[in-house]
Amino acid sequence: MANKAKLRKIRRAKRIRAKIRENDGRARLSVHRTNKGFYAQIIDDSKGTTLIAVSAREVDAKGMKKSEVAEKVGDTIAQKAKEKKVKKVVFDKGPYKYHGRVKSFAEAARKGGLEF
Repeated sequence: MANKAKLRKIRRAKRIRAKIRENDGRARLSVHRTNKGFYAQIIDDSKGTTLIAVSAREVDAKGMKKSEVAEKVGDTIAQKAKEKKVKKVVFDKGPYKYHGRVKSFAEAARKGGLEF
């Protein structure tokens, strides 16, 4: 049973990445989540460099729920993107469903000024 779930995640990630390759040269906003942490980075695929990276460790997350931490990471990455003058990105949620922490992160990043 676990093997089917793993295959589903891999298929979802491939489908998302195929759509991202069609972008018009915009930077990619990639998300990674674990049981204890939440990580996001803005990547310039044409140069192969990471422009901005934020993790839950950088955000003061004591006593917060996981979705609140993800929201705070979204706010932080949007602020750092404004400083580097990055406005439009492509959202790469990877193998994760657009639900829970990923959704709260994306909504917070949009409120902060990122367009995707």
